[in-house]
Amino acid sequence: MIFTSLMQVWLTRSLKPFIFENNSEPLDFQSVENLGLYVHIPFCRTLCGFCPYCKVVYQSEAAKQYKSALLKEITLTASSLSEKKEVTSLYFGGGTPALMIDDIKDMIDHIKKYFIVRDGIGVELHPNDVGEETLLKLKDAGVTMISIGMQSFDSHCLRALGRSMPDYSQIFEAINKVKFDVVDMDLIFGIPGQNIEILKNDIKTAFENGATQISTYPFIDFTYANNRNKPQTQKEKKKMLEEITHLAERCGYVRTSVWTFAKPQTGKYSSVTRDNFLGFGISATTLLKEQFKINTFSLDGYSQRIDQDELPTSLTLKFSERQRMVYYLFWNAYSMQIDLQMFEEFFNKPLTGIFGFELWICTLLGFIKKDSHKYHLTARGAYYYHRIEQIYTTAYIDKMWNVSGKIAFPDEIILR
Repeated sequence: MIFTSLMQVWLTRSLKPFIFENNSEPLDFQSVENLGLYVHIPFCRTLCGFCPYCKVVYQSEAAKQYKSALLKEITLTASSLSEKKEVTSLYFGGGTPALMIDDIKDMIDHIKKYFIVRDGIGVELHPNDVGEETLLKLKDAGVTMISIGMQSFDSHCLRALGRSMPDYSQIFEAINKVKFDVVDMDLIFGIPGQNIEILKNDIKTAFENGATQISTYPFIDFTYANNRNKPQTQKEKKKMLEEITHLAERCGYVRTSVWTFAKPQTGKYSSVTRDNFLGFGISATTLLKEQFKINTFSLDGYSQRIDQDELPTSLTLKFSERQRMVYYLFWNAYSMQIDLQMFEEFFNKPLTGIFGFELWICTLLGFIKKDSHKYHLTARGAYYYHRIEQIYTTAYIDKMWNVSGKIAFPDEIILR
């Protein structure tokens, strides 16, 4: 898209695009601070058309082989450590991780051979998996945070997404019996047929029945997804995001990112806003100071690489310094604030010295405001971030995931 190309050239001060190449160099993460971990479990009972993530239909033998390969990938990556490394957090996403509920403890225990998890362990759950027995197994494995992909509590909205109504009484009873530090409930806005009242009711229902946080994602129609219906217009989505924000403010909830709202003094579930992280499993990404890498989306390709004692890397981007700065700012802005001191510690350069003009323009337009050492997104800024993120998703992520889903190890992907 012209918009993303112009923004990229302006912010990086370079005509050089983002070039992802096929290589599998070792990961230099030993000295990285504030490192997070992510594990991808791709298996689902059925494949939801609206979901863009890497997923396959569950088969017990495939899951068994995947577990073996996953544990070996962790060993290949971390065996070079001279001592256990402290990491900020560990998240399991999917797919439907609970389909491997009896393996998650083994995975966590294996990770703890090499890493010390400081701030908690999170797992994404399908509503149909939220029962007392499953939650107790997660607690026993050391999980402290859960995120439930509710999407909506309205039958018509669920039908538009290709979902059926789960047993909500069982879900609410289970999460109130088995306590976690954080209970996030994912909700989608912009679903065909959804209106403001339905959305408000979804938010109220979540918070009144055990959620400490809600994540309200816009419905995005990826080109390779199998959606039955098209999302609502940008004008309608804007109105819905405004209503979500106003409702949260009236109820005293804290906005912790552009799309997430939490009860005061509760923890935060976020597998996105981390400065550096290692990703394990198919399609998992790794972000370090100078590189961004993606594992293959192919289950067979993943296992074959691991069997050869090689990392299952599909593509790697080597950042220029300015590209890395832009990436850093993009995802920190998602959390509604940019810390000047943290930026300078990360890059050894002052934020205002690099992006002073852009910050001045954003302040003038009412997108951000500054206190002593942070820039904060305003409600106006959060909306425009939301719009840019959707444009970025369409121009970059859609293309990359589309190609990766068809070719196990592409030679190259260029994003302009």
